[in-house]
Amino acid sequence: MGTTTTPSAAEAEILELVDRYVEAIRSVDAERIASHYAPDILAFDAIAHLQFKGVEAYRKHWEACIAMCSSEGMTFELHEPSIAVNGDVAFGHWLCRCGPGPDESGKEQAAWMRGTIGFRKTDGKWTIVHEHWSAPFDPESNKAMFDLQP
Repeated sequence: MGTTTTPSAAEAEILELVDRYVEAIRSVDAERIASHYAPDILAFDAIAHLQFKGVEAYRKHWEACIAMCSSEGMTFELHEPSIAVNGDVAFGHWLCRCGPGPDESGKEQAAWMRGTIGFRKTDGKWTIVHEHWSAPFDPESNKAMFDLQP
């Protein structure tokens, strides 16, 4: 007889938060994106700055990213999201195909990135307290490897 593993209530809540977060990113809405973060988020994004401290700094970064997107919205697709919960903290990771959407000729501009996310439940609500995005790189050429596939 086989067993079926069902997500805990906390995992289900976090996956619902992640779905809303992804939709906010795809719709290029900086305010909705920022609504998923704790006020004291610490983020290590793959572009621009070494780190972002606080939701306002990270929201401004998202606004700059959105300004680079096509009118069709951002490409943002999670691959094999995984969530682990222990009490009021949780950890998630996934691969993400993301980019600013198609260029003027219709060619999609997207690459696979790695994401690691930390969550905390405060006053009954889960928020993102840490976010880390990265791209693998070739140490010989010192260039990001955007052509890798999962």
